[in-house]
Amino acid sequence: MNYLNCGKEELEKEYAALAKEYEDVKGKGLKLNMARGKPGKEQLDLSLGLLDVLNSKSDFVGTDGMDCRNYGVLEGIDECRKLFGDILGVDSEYVMVGGSSSLNMMFDTISCMMTKSIVDGCKPWYEVKNRKFLCPVPGYDRHFGITEYYGFEMIPVPMTENGPDMDVVEKLVESDDSIKGIWCVPKYSNPQGITYSDETVKRFAALKPAAKDFRIMWDNAYCIHDINDTPDELLNLFDECKKNGTEDMPILFCSTSKITFPGAGVAAMAASENNMKVFKERYNYEVISYDKLNMLRHVRYFKDFDGVMEHMQKHKAVLRPKFDIVLNALESNLKPVGIGEWTNPNGGYFVSIDVLSGTAKRVVQLCKEAGVVLTGAGATYPYGKDPDDKNIRIAPTFPPNDELITAMDVFCICTKLAACEKLLEK
Repeated sequence: MNYLNCGKEELEKEYAALAKEYEDVKGKGLKLNMARGKPGKEQLDLSLGLLDVLNSKSDFVGTDGMDCRNYGVLEGIDECRKLFGDILGVDSEYVMVGGSSSLNMMFDTISCMMTKSIVDGCKPWYEVKNRKFLCPVPGYDRHFGITEYYGFEMIPVPMTENGPDMDVVEKLVESDDSIKGIWCVPKYSNPQGITYSDETVKRFAALKPAAKDFRIMWDNAYCIHDINDTPDELLNLFDECKKNGTEDMPILFCSTSKITFPGAGVAAMAASENNMKVFKERYNYEVISYDKLNMLRHVRYFKDFDGVMEHMQKHKAVLRPKFDIVLNALESNLKPVGIGEWTNPNGGYFVSIDVLSGTAKRVVQLCKEAGVVLTGAGATYPYGKDPDDKNIRIAPTFPPNDELITAMDVFCICTKLAACEKLLEK
């Protein structure tokens, strides 16, 4: 039965059956979590060998002759810069390796441009009273949180199947010099799993911003996080910008947080020489050097880019069944009743679903009361305000598979129950 074509009597009967099923679920006392994109235990176990690479008898000297136990080398050891250069697709000279968090580096990058002009002749951003930032939606709540913290007006830009709507981006960026940047997760976007098309990347590289200090925050968090054998391909933005003479626009980020250990991985950023000159001046005052032993540990464990990719095959074997569980549950439970649209990504960490408009908050509430925690409805939009109250981000990676099956059953019951409520209101 398609809910959208049902009469009142038929919907009332369906609602009564779902309400009973829901009460039965509540009585089980479940405590399940699909709120954040955290690696599960099985994934974390893949990297346990990392802990054995260094010990008290190890050689702690890097290829550049640096004793990694000591101070020094602000931008990171050479072999780790090379590894991240290969991951990001840039020469290592453009790479700076930081601590364990790419989010931390993104926050610092915005903070730096708030207080220091990134381009001669431009004001630091804190002096731009009506400063704005573009936010593709649905998108990553922690990105939005950074620019909200620094007082930017956040302008939503709709996502298409090819990435952000570039007609909107171009019109806004090229006409308003108070727009200072845009957040991007270009491969397997958070939460939809969309990879930007070649045309989209080329249009980013060819932007002619009204603001000379406009920057593309290119968070390539899932650049090697494929979950099947037909991975998406992302055009290299840095190369395209060089062709257009716009190499100062992009600032690239990634980390090993979802490759080895979240909170104990390694993060990196890449940017042009002009950008890095400004950033490193700040970092010189902020930190003497980051954890070079952790950099060395990762390089010794993986050896090179091929070693990283071999490791990612193990992650893929763990993650593919989890995504299958989510997608199969949606197909079998929601498709027959005609509610919900969802993505089927080739990689990343999330499945994005649009439930019946006006019911996302209710679905999340019902799930919570039944013992299943989800990311808050609205989190994928700036200020937590989804204008249609329909988008929900499902994070399938953390729960064990048996718990994930149960959680998805609960999610589908709650989605149908909320839809029936909404339709009966009308």
